[in-house]
Amino acid sequence: MDTIHNKRLYVISVLILVLALTVNARASDYYSPAAVALDNAGQYLYIAEHTANQIEEFNTSTETVTRTLSLDKAPTGVVCSSSGKLYITAGDYNGKVYVIDTTETEWAVNDTIDVGHTPMSPVLSSDGLHLYICNRFDGTVMDIGTASGTVLSTIDVVREPVAAAITPTSDKLVVVNQLPDGAANTGTTGCDVSVMNTSGYAVTNIELYNGSTGAKGVCISPDGNYAYITHIIGRYQVPTSQLERGWIMTNAMSIINLNTSQIVNTVLLDDVEMGAANPWGIACTSDGSKLVVAHSGSHELSIIDRNGVHNRLSNLPYTGGFSQTSTDVRNDLGFLSGLRNRIQLPGKGPRAVAVYGNKAYVAEYFSDSISIINIDTKAVEQALLGSQNPMDQVRLGEFYFYDAQQGTFQKWLSCNSCHPDVRADALNWDLANDGYGSPRNAKSLLKSHYTPPAMITGIRPDAETAVRAGFKFIQFAIRTEDDAGAVDAFLGSVEPVESPYLVNGELSEAAERGKDLFDSAYCSVCHYGRYYTDQSSHDVGTGRGGGESFDTPTLTEVWRTGPYLQDGRAATMLEVLTTYNPGDRHGVTSDLTEQQRNDLAEYVLSLGVSQETCIGDFDGNGGVGPEDLEILAAAWLSFSGGSNWNHVCDISDPNDLVINGKDFAVFSGNWLCP
Repeated sequence: MDTIHNKRLYVISVLILVLALTVNARASDYYSPAAVALDNAGQYLYIAEHTANQIEEFNTSTETVTRTLSLDKAPTGVVCSSSGKLYITAGDYNGKVYVIDTTETEWAVNDTIDVGHTPMSPVLSSDGLHLYICNRFDGTVMDIGTASGTVLSTIDVVREPVAAAITPTSDKLVVVNQLPDGAANTGTTGCDVSVMNTSGYAVTNIELYNGSTGAKGVCISPDGNYAYITHIIGRYQVPTSQLERGWIMTNAMSIINLNTSQIVNTVLLDDVEMGAANPWGIACTSDGSKLVVAHSGSHELSIIDRNGVHNRLSNLPYTGGFSQTSTDVRNDLGFLSGLRNRIQLPGKGPRAVAVYGNKAYVAEYFSDSISIINIDTKAVEQALLGSQNPMDQVRLGEFYFYDAQQGTFQKWLSCNSCHPDVRADALNWDLANDGYGSPRNAKSLLKSHYTPPAMITGIRPDAETAVRAGFKFIQFAIRTEDDAGAVDAFLGSVEPVESPYLVNGELSEAAERGKDLFDSAYCSVCHYGRYYTDQSSHDVGTGRGGGESFDTPTLTEVWRTGPYLQDGRAATMLEVLTTYNPGDRHGVTSDLTEQQRNDLAEYVLSLGVSQETCIGDFDGNGGVGPEDLEILAAAWLSFSGGSNWNHVCDISDPNDLVINGKDFAVFSGNWLCP
């Protein structure tokens, strides 16, 4: 019998290897400019190119790239000191700050500073002695002494700090937290802005208007009195039945008075009949007259009369306007009428913005370009960053995911608006897929193509169906099957980020103890396999009136996707295991000690993709053998949505929604496992 199996393995393996030769490699890397910084003289623009793992120097006079330096990790942010030193944040779990002296003829990394998880948005004090960075997934800010290159202090903020700005006197650091923190079913929820005194590190957290999420950028007025924050407002308290006039989502700029730590108001960046999706970077001119905002989803730039905004806010009601009182402003789609110019940019995915004099420099992520805008005349030029590689299917799908210009009626939102970076916006949404009146917490889309069914109630049979329904019923757009297939390919390629609960990449002592409890508390009855889900629905006692079943969610990267349960009622994983675990139907935890419950939560929050299952065990019998090979052969060269597609066979790392030689290489490496 073994001889027969081995012969079958040999014959099928030869066929697969021959076919694998026809599989094309992915196109060469893109640049993906994600952050920019100018030197003091405005002569050079430094560009952090995320997917190219490099930093480039761009001469603003000649509008050409003059120097390039490759980095070990993907850069996320850059700042330039008055002495010409670059500080570049890079990497994810083991984050780094690279220090480069631009005055040297030959570029090199002069120093490397170890920092936290996914460092971003480096900011220098006015004297250059302190470097502040955001550690996005640690929820912290670090103060680094530039003379010693050591971390002086680590300060807790709120959730996913992604942007920071410092006052001209360097006495306050303003930090933008991307997502709301806490339960989603309390009636009000919004992301926070953390204002930190740099002397003593005292932090004041200011929650933005209800529904605020997806915060991305911050700048401070030259007089240090005001901070301006770009973000989204999810109108989650109404059903998602239309898009007109910002019914589902509006795009906004909140203003904070830094002298009082109070919100002045929230101004909408949209127009009455046209959204301005996904505001990202923001900058203020040196004379304080203008604010410049990049709209990543609608591929535009807003140039706003800053003084005019404050004058209008101080003199309500204004002539011809809707707002009678200050509380009306956050719903006033015409508030910026006469105070703002919208400029369509030639590139795609504008994110970071830097301003010098009357010129704004905008990094266009998806077109690998920089747009240069004359703030006075509104003239636009574009500089391409090297060769322009055509987008492959995954890159195209990523672009469609972030795009609101073609992908959504009137440019109000993109897929990324509710699913930032493919994850969730921490809000509850009342969708029509299971009837109105049942708000559900937004789900992460990570690995959704490998864990059918889709949606919290499992009402969509798979993620492919959900993608197409999202275009039709949320974005009110008709997209081609090629477009939807590209989004499938992109979503299938996204890999989990390593949990911040790990210690040097391994489970902590508490998580190791929790690992044993995961089985004894019967968590593994429903949460098992590579993605910790049985892909079935269960009534765990949290539905309305009982008897309501919900799809078992993956626990892969669950540390990132709070709040939890179908309506976001559980702010923490510990609450899932205790407060909202009626009758031990969500794991037998009532007899555990407090320490054991904490250990169990720590383990769950540490999970990524399971490495303990036999990858390639397609029939679920606990091992990898000839029967699994036949399943792989039956799905060979299939793709997501194809007639012979089988999602369990897509085991390449990263997944790519195609069954080919990459999957066979993984499969053969696990042959006869365990």
